[in-house]
Amino acid sequence: MTVETGQRGRPLFATVRKRSTGLLRSETRLIVLLALVAVGLFAFLQIATEMREGETLTMDRAILLWLRVPGQPGTPIGPQWLLKAMTEITALGGGTVLTLLTVLVGAYLLAARRPATAAFVVGAVAGGAILSTLLKHTFERPRPELVAHLVSVNSASFPSGHAMNSAVTYLTLGTLLAEAEDSERVRYYLIGAAILLSILVGLSRIYLGVHWPTDVAAGWCIGSVWALACSILAHFLSRRRTLEMARSGD
Repeated sequence: MTVETGQRGRPLFATVRKRSTGLLRSETRLIVLLALVAVGLFAFLQIATEMREGETLTMDRAILLWLRVPGQPGTPIGPQWLLKAMTEITALGGGTVLTLLTVLVGAYLLAARRPATAAFVVGAVAGGAILSTLLKHTFERPRPELVAHLVSVNSASFPSGHAMNSAVTYLTLGTLLAEAEDSERVRYYLIGAAILLSILVGLSRIYLGVHWPTDVAAGWCIGSVWALACSILAHFLSRRRTLEMARSGD
């Protein structure tokens, strides 16, 4: 009896089964991503609405004061090394570091002969930065004056640019790198590392007194929405072979 074979001499039914399973996982992942985009966008709009109505001010003030020594608004709680660490961590969400990281990743992708993916990465990060600037000009929320600013700032407060841009950059790079990985464990690590970096940058902005907590929460929400939307777009472009990022097992 002759058994029909698919690619690389594998039985045809095994090939079909693998493709069907891969398609199901792909569609499930897409549904989850779309749901997360919807949740993140709703959360951002909710925070923005309550912020404009002044309903978040009590909570914002309480958190900022909790992070200061009582009666000393210029002195953060914790040891001196924590202040130093937060000052260094906050730089990971600054324009210089994120731009340098994006350029280096783009150059690597060009060297790896993946020009379309390089262009996509640069466009995704640049688009997120532009959106962040537009949102700041839209809301024009003043920086908190309740406590001393421990680093210099010169832009509007809502949403936090550091929180948003770090989420955009790290999550976009993390998801794109994960797309190219065969190992599920490595994919989880990449996404987890991206989330951790975004969280730490946002927390540093609150600790340093340059953002209200709701600024950071809003930045995380809209930054994650942008990164997830880019991930969905990258998924479709990869399926159409427009982006050179498919895993070897696909």
